[in-house]
Amino acid sequence: MDLKSQKNFFQPRARLLLQLGDKLIKNENIALLELIKNSYDADSRWAKVKLVNIGNKDKGYIEIIDEGEGMDIEIIENVWLEPGSDYKENLFRKRVRTPKYLRLPIGEKGIGRFGVHKLGTKIELISKRKDKNEVVVKIDWNEFAKNKYLKDAKFDVFERTNPEYFKGNRTGTKIIISGLRSEWDKRMVRELYKSVFTLNSPFHKTGKFRVELDTDDPKLLEKMPKWDDVEKFALWHFKCKIEGSEIKEFLYEFTPWASLTGVKSRKITEKDDYINDRSTLVFEEKINGKKKESILNLSKNYGDNDNPKTIGPISFEGYIFDRDKLTLDLSQHQGITLLKDYLDEQGGIRVYRNNIRINEYGEKGNDWLNLDMRRVNIPAKRVSNNIILSVIDLNEEKSSALIEKTNREGFIENEAFNDFCTSILYTLNIIETLRKDDKDTIRRKFNPTEKQEPVINSLGKLRDLVDSKVEPESLKIEITKHLVKIEKDYNHINEVLLTSAGIGLTMGVGIHEVQKVISELNYLVKEESVPENILNLVKHLDELIENYSDLFRQAKNQEEDSVKLINGAIFNIEYRLKAHNVQLIKDYQNKPSKKIECSKRLMLGAIVNIIDNSIYWLERKRKKIDVSNIKFEKKILIDLYNNENYVDILVADNGSGFGLPIHQLTKPFVSDKTSGMGLGLHIVSEVMKVQNGQILFPEIGEYDLEDEFENGAVVVLRLNKKKMI
Repeated sequence: MDLKSQKNFFQPRARLLLQLGDKLIKNENIALLELIKNSYDADSRWAKVKLVNIGNKDKGYIEIIDEGEGMDIEIIENVWLEPGSDYKENLFRKRVRTPKYLRLPIGEKGIGRFGVHKLGTKIELISKRKDKNEVVVKIDWNEFAKNKYLKDAKFDVFERTNPEYFKGNRTGTKIIISGLRSEWDKRMVRELYKSVFTLNSPFHKTGKFRVELDTDDPKLLEKMPKWDDVEKFALWHFKCKIEGSEIKEFLYEFTPWASLTGVKSRKITEKDDYINDRSTLVFEEKINGKKKESILNLSKNYGDNDNPKTIGPISFEGYIFDRDKLTLDLSQHQGITLLKDYLDEQGGIRVYRNNIRINEYGEKGNDWLNLDMRRVNIPAKRVSNNIILSVIDLNEEKSSALIEKTNREGFIENEAFNDFCTSILYTLNIIETLRKDDKDTIRRKFNPTEKQEPVINSLGKLRDLVDSKVEPESLKIEITKHLVKIEKDYNHINEVLLTSAGIGLTMGVGIHEVQKVISELNYLVKEESVPENILNLVKHLDELIENYSDLFRQAKNQEEDSVKLINGAIFNIEYRLKAHNVQLIKDYQNKPSKKIECSKRLMLGAIVNIIDNSIYWLERKRKKIDVSNIKFEKKILIDLYNNENYVDILVADNGSGFGLPIHQLTKPFVSDKTSGMGLGLHIVSEVMKVQNGQILFPEIGEYDLEDEFENGAVVVLRLNKKKMI
């Protein structure tokens, strides 16, 4: 017979919520970002994050404040206190938008709040909704560890008829987290800043969402970039007004950085002949099988006589960046990594009507103008979403021909929408043409010449020829895709080239073979031979490059102790340090040692190589300073930084810093030494690559260093931690 159990239901343990937070929320940054998303969903214009005394776990606390809709007791009890609530998911599915800024929720799972315990053991939530009482929730997460079952872990939830924080007509939510789980260091705060920074928009729009990060210790965010710093990277700015069939106003500005010596700035307006000759909007259409250029008129009636509809005036403004590594390294600005993160998140062209954002356009992954595909076709000229920050402004009354979809996700793709896109792309094409001239000027002056990089130069010429001569369009696109991949793989080989004679010879043979195939391709395109032959040769070249690339992708690592590894390297070079009277500061010995994945032999050589480099340049600085009778004490600092997934070994000196641009430091046979071969840092770079690590040259402020080291040479070797099974 069957004996039926009396316990035929789940009885969740109290620690389940703690486990949820631990498993679903990766780190402190993500936990805070989840709370910030809640402020966005609450229709707030901003979220303010305040960090107070966070280096002290017992006395520190974190505040998150917004001015959104707030919550009443009903929402707290039936939504906020229900793990996995589908409240926001239903709003998103039904496309229910917030009343002020017409936002769809970005936090849908209802679990983000349980990551709060990742930040601290105590939480106090204060919230007020319009015409409702102020609600307070106080939770001590320690109670969830003490009690066996979830139903036994009690906490305080109550209302205040006389609000203490959100007084008068104020609404919103304030969260205070104390009993911090971690002592926040400078690096953690700066990583949080970077994450928060990518959420902010440079264009002042009603309905934008702004995040502010404040701390009681200004040094934690010292030298971190603001939007003004990101804007400094923008070499190009444009601002246009399109109306009817004309570009009525046009402003194009090229402002080279001070470091781009010899490159002149320029400003072009609608008064210039070049723009005046191109101000009329035209588009290409096929009539009876023949291509014909027609004039585009955005003021025409897209409706009928009883219900006229037009597109009206369009304002189009934006900033364009150059993400080419060689060019960025010439900028001398701090924050290149943050710039790339920001552009990856915020890049694209967004659309506003009466200052209210039309969702979808400009969202990450939504290439509504096919910018990325256009760039594949003509990479040297076109802009992609991750190098442009732009907004389009429309007048609601005059743009009635552009009709929003019922789900409010963009416009209906009718004739008016197609004309709207055409006008934007027409204007953008003019901007791209002007930009290419300026971009080419920079490349000619600062980037490698044909003699230095014959393969890359030949590939560039070949792409231009393919673009102008090969038809049909589908074949042109396929060939161009292969050429882009060829260039990427070729650059990989160049970067990973080791210095042994055997591999060097192999590479020489490879380059010779590649050059022969490219020469044949250039000849075929010029002679307008059969396009299929061109495609076959390109595919052959693609495979050839990929085979050479595979020669450099092998490495064997094992578990090593990070502190012992550094001690071993110092032992190997200790005599030289003493001989040159260099003071070694061993800050790494104060840090807990971690297990890392690496080759001990290769890493010992890499660390010694970097220290040896510092010894050379410290001696050079001493000789220079001796002339002016100023006392100089040579120092090298070695430190260790632990992260969740990797370990950073930092070597810094108090010398004069690197004399070469960062992008040239790891290039083979490039040296700033009088008789140097230029192989030291190149070998270190290759050693790190074969161990799935990195060599980094951090910007000022990334690590907490004394000023004398900030201005010297700073090198970081990043290695993966040993994975726990």
